[in-house]
Amino acid sequence: MAELAGAVDLPRPQPVGVFPLPAGYLLIGAGEGHDEVRRALVAGHLPGSFPESLQYYRLALDGDLDRALAAVEGQTPGGSGQVALANRFVLEPSAARLAELRSVAGGDLLTHVETVAFTVGLAPQPPAPGRADGEIEALVAAAWAAAALERHDRGKAAAHLELAAELAQPVSVPLAGQLLGQLANVQLDVGSTKRAEVTFQAAIDALSGTDLRVSLAELHVSAGAMYQERSEAAPRLMKAAIDHYLAALALVGADTAPETFAVANANLGLAYLTTPMHEASDHLRIGIAVQSLRDALRVLTPEQHPDRWASTQLNLANALVYMPSAHQAENIVEAVQLYEDLLGARDRLRDPQGRARVLANQGNALAHLGHFDQAKARLHEARAIFEELAEDAAVRSVRSVLDEIAKQESFLRQRADEVPAR
Repeated sequence: MAELAGAVDLPRPQPVGVFPLPAGYLLIGAGEGHDEVRRALVAGHLPGSFPESLQYYRLALDGDLDRALAAVEGQTPGGSGQVALANRFVLEPSAARLAELRSVAGGDLLTHVETVAFTVGLAPQPPAPGRADGEIEALVAAAWAAAALERHDRGKAAAHLELAAELAQPVSVPLAGQLLGQLANVQLDVGSTKRAEVTFQAAIDALSGTDLRVSLAELHVSAGAMYQERSEAAPRLMKAAIDHYLAALALVGADTAPETFAVANANLGLAYLTTPMHEASDHLRIGIAVQSLRDALRVLTPEQHPDRWASTQLNLANALVYMPSAHQAENIVEAVQLYEDLLGARDRLRDPQGRARVLANQGNALAHLGHFDQAKARLHEARAIFEELAEDAAVRSVRSVLDEIAKQESFLRQRADEVPAR
């Protein structure tokens, strides 16, 4: 490897940090047609085609990491030998490859490799700041932010991410946008919601018009969730939340970004359900909410997403009970089954409050169907749990439903007594 030693003239800027990892850590050395591809990627655009020598990058973007690694290993050593070594390390990191790179590489390339090494757990800390510039130094600052978050030092993490975005802005607006998105989430964690609101918008603006559709959709979902949480105190903000979820769903689908698609639909459904209804036409939103929740459950499963699946399933069941429809009985029957599925995931010992709420909702739905005996059994169990938990308001709510059932049963008995004998 002696022929590979020494500094490498790494073309700049590199498209690092722009696209999802691990592709986002791959480097592009000198070569025919490389500059055009590199500039496109730095700007957040996917080239129409890649030269044969850059097929490893295309394969990594497609998630075919084994073939990407094979393509890198097929490159002949030479002027870009260190770049190939670095890319092999990105695609298949190991302590041996890191040691090899440390023995031959220097300058910006080594700084980048040390940043990747920290990210994948092969180095205890990122490289020292100040050794590089531009996008390489921006990723160093982002790595120090990650280290600060590991120590739960969110203030320090925010400072590092602010610096990272400032370093990235002149060379790659999309990279700056990715870093601003991370910064906005940290700002939310420390309660700086006003600053997060501005930062989210700056991140969204930076990624708009690029091919980073999934990243942009994720930003819209995060911003939407921020507005939705704040809407409890300021209901006017719910419209902003809904607009962000709709923007996310215009960018991705269940096939391109299933998790983002599911979260956007689940949150959108809940947003529609909790928006105050002032006119009869507003009830149409319940139907839209139901469809959004159904779309989310196409992706969410109790095995892979237990908490989000449960909350979405519960919201769908509740919506079906109250959705105006010519098929209301069928909707309530479906809701009863949805509640039943939830009860299998809500253990009384581990989640007594959650189980009680499902039981209360299911009992109410059964009462709507006139299945009073089943309804009372569910409601009595729910009331007992709520009493154990000293949930007085919930206890009163369940008693109210039981009282209504008692009235209905009394009315039916009177009707039966009034029927003349034949």
